[in-house]
Amino acid sequence: MSIRMGLTMQNMEPGVPIPIQGTEIPVKRILGRNPGPMTGPGTNTYLIGKEKLCLLDPGPVDDKQLSNFLNAIKGNKLEYILVTHTHGDHSPAAKALQIETGAELVGLVAPDAIGQDHTFTPSRIWNDGDEIDCDEYQLRLIHTPGHVSNHICYLLVSEGLLFTGDHILQGTTSVILPPDGDMGAYLNSLRSIKALPLRYLAPGHGAVMDKPHEEIDHLIDHRMRRERKVLSGLAKIGRCTINELVLVVYDDVAEHLIPWAKKTMLAHLIKLERDGRIVEHDGFWKTL
Repeated sequence: MSIRMGLTMQNMEPGVPIPIQGTEIPVKRILGRNPGPMTGPGTNTYLIGKEKLCLLDPGPVDDKQLSNFLNAIKGNKLEYILVTHTHGDHSPAAKALQIETGAELVGLVAPDAIGQDHTFTPSRIWNDGDEIDCDEYQLRLIHTPGHVSNHICYLLVSEGLLFTGDHILQGTTSVILPPDGDMGAYLNSLRSIKALPLRYLAPGHGAVMDKPHEEIDHLIDHRMRRERKVLSGLAKIGRCTINELVLVVYDDVAEHLIPWAKKTMLAHLIKLERDGRIVEHDGFWKTL
């Protein structure tokens, strides 16, 4: 059975909770008020449960959206605020929401890297495999480094629904951001979650997906095809810089996305160097 979102991404109104139909445990998606080239329609926040609630990825600081969250929670207890990772479009609103609700903060501390939200401080130390018990449902933390080192996916166990943050996106691929982001770790994380009993993927951006294993296979295949393109590009043009190589490897990407493509291509290059297939010297890359 496919999940029906009730409204498509095109006509979803930011800030309005929309139930995901097809799950026994209530899950509502609240679209963020932050559309953009890298966020798509906006960040997805998810409100989980009937009485004991969890809210996942509150997004950027936004007083209007905070009011929307509090209205959606009204009359119930928010037990936990879950954060998939500490980028500015996912975690900064967690602190204000915690002050308003007293909920416990779940996630991993921000790494020492550019673009991280260091205002996020989890309520305690959380580890891969920890489970949050809210009586009517359980959520399992799954550490999925790759996009960034502190990325966590959350599995709604009884539903086989995985909240994927930026690890898996709908309709596009995640940017890998070295040195904290790691392509090898990203691929290993994809293979790890593929082994889970999944029915649905609920991404940080885009619509819910109901063919999880096909989506994961597609992402792995996409990354491996891009890796082969890196190798063939190096073989074709020889010793070169990233700026030269990215135009060959990402010749299918719009010009305004090339700076982001360059970051992910660097992650591919670092992986290939670690694998002993290429080498870098003084900013130039070549095959071995």
